[in-house]
Order: sequence, then C-alpha cells, then structure tokens
Amino acid sequence: MAFRSMTPKGLSLLFSLRLAKASGKHIGCASIALFSTDIVGSTPILVRDFIHSALYDPKHGYFSQRSGSVGVLGKSIKFNQLEGRKAYMRHLDNIYKQNDIAWFTPVELFKPWYAHGIAEAIMRTANLSIPLKIYEIGGGSGTCAKGIMDYIMLNAPTRVYNNMSYISVEISSSLAEKQMETVGEVRSHLSKFRVECRDATDRTGWGDVNLQPCWVIMLEVLDNLPHDLIYSKDQVSPWMEVWLEKQQDSLQISEIYKPLEDPLIKRCVEVIGLEKDQVSATRSIWSKVFPKPRRSWLPTGCLRLLEVLHGALPKMSLIASDFSYLPDVKIAGERAPLVSTKKDGSSLDHSSYLNAKGDADIFFPTDFCLLELIDHYCSGWQNLHKDNSSKKGRKRRTIILDTASFMEEFGLPTKTRTKDGYNPLLDDFKNTKFYLSVPTHNTK
Repeated sequence: MAFRSMTPKGLSLLFSLRLAKASGKHIGCASIALFSTDIVGSTPILVRDFIHSALYDPKHGYFSQRSGSVGVLGKSIKFNQLEGRKAYMRHLDNIYKQNDIAWFTPVELFKPWYAHGIAEAIMRTANLSIPLKIYEIGGGSGTCAKGIMDYIMLNAPTRVYNNMSYISVEISSSLAEKQMETVGEVRSHLSKFRVECRDATDRTGWGDVNLQPCWVIMLEVLDNLPHDLIYSKDQVSPWMEVWLEKQQDSLQISEIYKPLEDPLIKRCVEVIGLEKDQVSATRSIWSKVFPKPRRSWLPTGCLRLLEVLHGALPKMSLIASDFSYLPDVKIAGERAPLVSTKKDGSSLDHSSYLNAKGDADIFFPTDFCLLELIDHYCSGWQNLHKDNSSKKGRKRRTIILDTASFMEEFGLPTKTRTKDGYNPLLDDFKNTKFYLSVPTHNTK
C-alpha cells in the first residue's frame, strides 16, 4: 500500500516508489523507542507481532487510524492533455494539495487503465467456460475492483460478467465501506461484489477447501505484511529469533535474542536456505578478527498468507504487485523496511523500526525470487524434507515481470502517455514488479 508521490528532491533517473505516497520533504528521524501505546506489554513478543499491532491494531494501528487517508480521485487524470513530466508532476502536486491525504495508489493514479491491464491478464488466462471468481486481498478504496468489473462488463461475453463474483477480503472496516461505495457507482456490480471484513491470514475465515479455479489479486499487500527479524552476533554464529520486551519501570523497548524455536520462523529460514550457509575456515577466522553482526528480515507474513491461500484455494491463480527494492532505507538488515511518518506535509523516515507507534507506515521490499520459492513451497511442490516429491513436476507456472513489461503486454500504455511521449506508468515505476502464478497439471 505504500506508494508515495514524487517530490522535486526526488527527481532522478528512477521514480523511487518510496516517494510515491505523499508529496513532501523527507527528513531522517532519530531512533527513540518510546511508546504511547501498549504494543509491547509485560510479556515479550516477536517482531512480527509488534509490526502487526503497529499497522493493524483496531485501536492504535496505523491503518486503523489513517484509513481515511487512502485517496480516491474524483476523476481520471487526462495524461494525453499533459505536456510532459514537469506538467505531470505539477498536476500530481496539485492533486495532493487539494485532497490533503497521505497517498494515492497506482491503481488510483492510473485509473481505469491500471485495473484494466490486470483484468486483461485474467481474461487471457482464465477458463471463461466456468464462472469467474476473483478474490482481492486488501482492496483499498475499491478502485481496482470497480476497474476490473467495468472491463469485464464491457469486453467479456455477457454471460461471463453476469455469472462472475468478486470478493474483497479487507481487514479495515472503514475501507470496506469505501469499497462498497466505489463499486456501487455501477449498480449492476453490486450483485456480484461483496466485502468480507476479516484478516486474510486467518485460515478459519476461508471456510472449507474450495477446489474451484479462482483468481487472487494482491496489490501493494506484501510490503505491509508482518516480518520477523533474526540476528547473529557475527558471521558464523547461529541465527537467533528477535523478541521485544518493555524495560522494567520504563517505556523503552529493547530487543532480546532467543534460539530459533518458532515454527513459522524455522520454516521461513528453511525455505530461504539460511541454514545451508556454509561456514568456511577463512570466514570463521575473519569473524573472530572482524566480527560483524548479521540481521535478516524474514517474510513470515507472506509465508503464512500463501500457506493459508494454497490450503483454502488450491487451484487459485495469483497476481501480486509490489516493491522490488526500496532505496535509502535507514534500518539495518537484509530486506529491511522503510518506516515513515507523515506530519504537516512532510514524511519523516525513521532509523529504527521501534519508532513505529501506530503513526508510521512500515513497508518492506519484496524479493520476487524468494516469493516464487515460497509460492512453490506452499503449493506442495518443494518439500523441505528431502523426499521424492521434489522430483515431480511443478504445480505452478510462474513469471515475474517489471511493471512496464506487464502493462505493455496487458494494458493500454498509450492511455497514460503525455504529449511529449513521457509515460509515468512505464517510465517511473522502476522498483515495482508483477508476479503471476497459475496452477498446472504437470505434477507427474
């Protein structure tokens, strides 16, 4: 969900999406782990639980407090009427000033064309002889759902539209209401659309296993999923789980380190292959002379979500889009997040994740090759326990595309091109990718 708009300071070769949420100056913020909330109580908690609470807690979570800041454009941007990049940036700056919100997602900035590209990808791949069923995880303002349903209504056979169903799984009740309002702008959509206000990572919410083919869409979802943190004091010492505890008689939070015992963390470590890290004699000597602590952020929230989805919807096809990297991250560790607070028109980037107190967005880059590994593992193809299942054919066919390639293949890029040929959808989204995964019958 973390797309902030460009600032004059950020005009560079890459349109860094870490600047795609809100127009404004970015200021480094000192790390002060003091809390006005009870995210960490008397009992130590894992880092993923801290992040989940900081983002999603009903009382003090960022998205609970800031859900009204998800912007909805009153009308689509007429890119063909803009002269070029400077005109587009001025137009974007005016939009943010007029709306006074935290961010517009790309599906909103490029509506309806962004959603139409996703709809075209679905129509080219789906078996349209059976009812089309689409799930969207974290549907935001509902713009993607409406755009996809509009496209299918106008471009698919009538029976496909009449028999389709679109289910939004949304954790925020206020966003759920906004989605109904957005989709309801076309009355015929409402009989085919519903919102289930729940946590998509909770398996019980999905009910019995559904063996029917379906599509799952996740736009800017992976970046806000909770992650765990593991730590090693040097290059050869074993990895340790990071837990957080409140210091006695103090509001300060500190990290504590425990041996790897959490099942989800251990599975994620195995999928990534961290336990296979060979310790050479040279490395062992080097670690004693120049010990260097290691920190690694694990996408345990992604692993849990894909385990749930593959368990509940084993024949799902998946489209996910997110950051492939984040520049200028101040927090240490592989796959470390950007933690940013917007205040008085400025975005303050924190140097510690512990500064997230419900007023800061926490978003991570997605390692798409790792996402593919997790997807294959959760589908049951890659078994961590070396048995013969790994010799069978893959259960998923997957492809990773940068945003420009995806939109050139499935979208209408001429619709987002300015007069001088500049195209923000193709030219500016260099640090985002699409991941497509569909089931295959090649399992023998």
